[in-house]
Amino acid sequence: MKKDVVRLLKDLIKIDSQNPPGNERKIIYFIRDYLKSLGIHSEIYEFKKNRMNLICKIPSKNSKKTILLTPHVDTVPAEGIWKFPPFGAKVDKGRVYGRGATDCKSNVAVSLALLARLKEKNKKFKNLDLVFAFCGDEETGSNLGIKPLMKYLKNIDYAAVLDADEFNIIVAQKGLLHLRVELFGKEAHGAYPERGINAIEKGVNILKEINDKGFIYKAHPSLKKPTLNVGRFCGGTKVNIVAARAFFELDIRYIPSMNKKAIINAIEKIIKKEKIKYKMQVLAQQDPIEIDTQSFLIKTLKKVLKEHKIKPALKPSFGATVINFLKEKGIETFAFGFGSKGCAHTQNEYVRISNLEKGVYLLKDYLVKLDACL
Repeated sequence: MKKDVVRLLKDLIKIDSQNPPGNERKIIYFIRDYLKSLGIHSEIYEFKKNRMNLICKIPSKNSKKTILLTPHVDTVPAEGIWKFPPFGAKVDKGRVYGRGATDCKSNVAVSLALLARLKEKNKKFKNLDLVFAFCGDEETGSNLGIKPLMKYLKNIDYAAVLDADEFNIIVAQKGLLHLRVELFGKEAHGAYPERGINAIEKGVNILKEINDKGFIYKAHPSLKKPTLNVGRFCGGTKVNIVAARAFFELDIRYIPSMNKKAIINAIEKIIKKEKIKYKMQVLAQQDPIEIDTQSFLIKTLKKVLKEHKIKPALKPSFGATVINFLKEKGIETFAFGFGSKGCAHTQNEYVRISNLEKGVYLLKDYLVKLDACL
């Protein structure tokens, strides 16, 4: 099993699925062909050219309940200087290195290895149908991934989003708001800046006030405080021209005492003080959520973790998974996963091989126990 899951992960890492630019065709075809070799039928859903998702179903004898297990197949871009090539899938000192090793191809590999294990043992559940959704576009808002895919995922009772680290159980998550603000000034000769309106200067002033002013919120016991990151700031055409246009993009992670409308209104109020034309666009948005820690799903998982000598850890997520899209549909859900702490979205991303092997057996035992409880 160890050899198989490591081989799967290496093959997945070697397939470039960076998003942006976004192209899941090769990795989804790889998953399709692997499942076909196991005798498992799958369906591909393409919501834009080369933006693919895949669903496969393993029915049980009685089909009393259905659980969805969903990792994502896209990754953030691999930039900067790496110790090992980001698509080389180098194995070193008990780790597999490469873009997506932790986020989220480790979880894809564990899912595929589990399906192979179930097929090998001819394991058929009595009451619990399994549905696996290997999704794209998670890293840029899921508008071509799980969000449109939901209408093809019928009668789902439970869901485990496989997108977390170190076997942590994610039971609370910050909201996400990605904003793009375009500023429209007035072009002039760089020697006469007073004749123009410099969009870059206005943007600097706006960002400074946003950072200085902060947000109004009530502290949350586990999600702590909201955060803001200026991810992009671009503008101007030439050094000796007053910049007529500029834009910046904000990544805001907010907590339950806040709401999207109030955040946007506060930012717009600051922009208007600079007396410059602007356009604001919401690139992505997810509400903050909290999950019942006494649910059947989580209680059962805690028991299985203890059986595997892993101390259950109920954690908040300061990042974003797709659990809120499932919760909005009334599906009882949580996030869980097998990545390595502190590696997601970093240079020299890796996952511990021991996490992969434990993950396959633990996930199998979890599903067996859920099935037995129904």
